Amino acid sequence: MEKKISSAVIKRLPRYYRYLSELLDKGIDKISSQELSRRMHVTASQIRQDFNNFGGFGQQGYGYNVEVLRNEIGRILGLDKQHFVIIIGAGNLGQALANYGGFEKRGFLISGIFDSNPDKVGKTVGENTVMDMSELSSFVKGHTVDIAALTIPKSAAAGVAATLMDMGVRAFWNFAATDLNLPDNAAVENVHLAESLMSLSYNMINLSENTSEDI
Repeated sequence: MEKKISSAVIKRLPRYYRYLSELLDKGIDKISSQELSRRMHVTASQIRQDFNNFGGFGQQGYGYNVEVLRNEIGRILGLDKQHFVIIIGAGNLGQALANYGGFEKRGFLISGIFDSNPDKVGKTVGENTVMDMSELSSFVKGHTVDIAALTIPKSAAAGVAATLMDMGVRAFWNFAATDLNLPDNAAVENVHLAESLMSLSYNMINLSENTSEDI
């Protein structure tokens, strides 16, 4: 794909995919940009602009075929392929990720979970047995690992990511409380749960203030 797609557009694609999947579950097979706009609270113009980055998908006077559009967005997101994920860190968050069944439905298969704590090693989490970090190298050599989810302290995140890159892993879903700054040949999604909660706090406070002003 020659055209550079903005990060804002890319971040909206999973949301489009989710809404379109919900429409399919309801038996809706066709939708206009205006109707999708009302459901998603995104302007119809923005929706058309986003889709035009990838060729448009719609037909003038007809709208969008929901299944075709959902599948095309899924293909753009790589959901037509299976991705093998390992989790580094078997604490509460790592276990929650391993136990969540929704990932496999989207093609993300949790194939291994690792921890350095002897009390966690050997325990069953989801479909996997927690392995010791000393087994990581041999596991990566013997298995396909597309993504590493890091649910470890921030002090360890950069070192573990660098080690995994040396092993050939190139995509990181980082839940450590720090941004990973890796070379350009790595894909990183930094997830900051505390920042999300602080944003919610801000919106909650302002919602309360606006409500008080209206009374």
